[in-house]
Amino acid sequence: MLQRVATTGVDLDNVYDQTLRRIKEQKGDRSRLGMEVLMWVSHAERPLRINELCHALAVEKEATDVDLENVPLLDTVLGSCFGLAVVDKETWTIRLIHYTLQEYLSRPGALPDAHRTLGQTCLTYLSYGQVKRLPADNISNLRDIPFLEYSSWHWGRHAKIELSDHAKLLALDLLSRYDSHIASTLLCDKIGEYSSSQLTHHLFTGLHCASYFGIDDMVATLIETQGSGINQGDCGGVTPLILAAREGNQGAVSLLLAQDGINPDKPDNSGRTPLWGACWKGHEGVVRLLLARDDVNPDKPDGSGSTPLWGASIKGDEGVVRLLLARDSVNPDKPGNSGSTPLLCASTNGHEGVVRLLLARDDVNPDKPNIHGRTPLWGASRNGYEGVVSLLLARDDVNPNKPDHLGKTPFHIASSNGYEGVARLLLSRGAIDPEQPHNNSPTPLQGASSNDHEEAARPPVSRDSITPDEPDNDHITPPPCAPGNTHEGVVRSRDSVTPHEPDNDHITPSQYAPGNTHEGVVRLPVAQGNDTPEEPPPKTSRMRRYWQIIAQHIPLLRRKKRNKVQERL
Repeated sequence: MLQRVATTGVDLDNVYDQTLRRIKEQKGDRSRLGMEVLMWVSHAERPLRINELCHALAVEKEATDVDLENVPLLDTVLGSCFGLAVVDKETWTIRLIHYTLQEYLSRPGALPDAHRTLGQTCLTYLSYGQVKRLPADNISNLRDIPFLEYSSWHWGRHAKIELSDHAKLLALDLLSRYDSHIASTLLCDKIGEYSSSQLTHHLFTGLHCASYFGIDDMVATLIETQGSGINQGDCGGVTPLILAAREGNQGAVSLLLAQDGINPDKPDNSGRTPLWGACWKGHEGVVRLLLARDDVNPDKPDGSGSTPLWGASIKGDEGVVRLLLARDSVNPDKPGNSGSTPLLCASTNGHEGVVRLLLARDDVNPDKPNIHGRTPLWGASRNGYEGVVSLLLARDDVNPNKPDHLGKTPFHIASSNGYEGVARLLLSRGAIDPEQPHNNSPTPLQGASSNDHEEAARPPVSRDSITPDEPDNDHITPPPCAPGNTHEGVVRSRDSVTPHEPDNDHITPSQYAPGNTHEGVVRLPVAQGNDTPEEPPPKTSRMRRYWQIIAQHIPLLRRKKRNKVQERL
């Protein structure tokens, strides 16, 4: 009904108001049940499965163990909220009947104390005797307690927003013995940095947990009672400060940094410091707090040689990059173990703002390749980032024709991937040979053919300076690549292409196609009883325009080449 009225101009707020009033007027326990259903479905951190929700609704504040008799039936659950919640039969989770209801229930005051109720429910469940008795190193079979996973993963999200006094006591009791509770193992499993063998010895304490969730009250209390553990690493060497910094919990970071014995630069087993994690996640406020410390190295790399600036550059966080570049001890051109510099990382991922910041530095080499010979221009061209390509081509110290170790130039990789705009920009610089093969020998024409860029393989008839039937070092012409990849249009591209020309293995274009069941391609070369495929109707596309651009630049490029030869003579 609600989905229908949403499209007929009915006042949905009034409909929802009346329905909630009816839910609250139900007799017995159904009123509480109906409102809690709406609380969970609208405020849970993720959609709840049917059995999870039913067990959550069975939790009682003063209970000490699971009571299966309290678990309501699904029909009772759905009926108590008058159809506002339904079962999603694709995922078997409970959802609201319409997205407008989510907006309605998310308004301030619509469901007061929702997070307080949900957090207390989770902590009560984790305090049950049946849960406490579970071995912390075994999470293989939890079917009898289906609400345990959600409670372990998300209780802190609700507690950070609002926590009752009773729930605070439950939280402190849980955190005081957290390293032996199964909830710690489940949370470590969610974080995903630990192997199954490590999870049996994770050393993940209550302070780790409170720092991860950013529950400042709990962090302060645990520091006071367990102050000696502020630098303790878990099995992966991760400290509470690393977790707080990585999650962007500024309050917890401030509390930890205020301790006399804190080591703010202690890395985990992968060499990643609190600053490294904050930069990688883009938490600018935390980065400011850490950079204000004299005992934090802002250029300290992790085990792979990646610095905090490297992480911020690959993520494209301009604010963090500015903070790091303001420090004299930061080397803006420092590569990781793969040879990739911050500029190469930013260029490859299309982060124009970061590229501008790095190019403004005199100590950044804009043409520095990684261990594979790939430059920032190469990376930007590969992914079609025209804005970054323009910034790099504006530099005189960037070689637009510099190949990687496979001999692929920026123009070659751009043409192979069909990026017309990048090809246009590269050709505008000159010194680009559009017919230059790489080490595996395909020319840009062949690369475009084999990648289904039909119009790239169909240069204008007037462009005589590019030979569409030019073979590579293996004597393979563009058309054989195309039939082998089902690109019928590419095979039909030019009258000057010989469809029966064999390669070094004596295989013709028409013989590639049958092996790949491309019947339409096989018929093309013999359409009129000769070796010339009939010309298809003219088309206009971005790759046709791309070859027109090449045609315009070829004479200029060849004149420049002749002039250089004459100058040498």
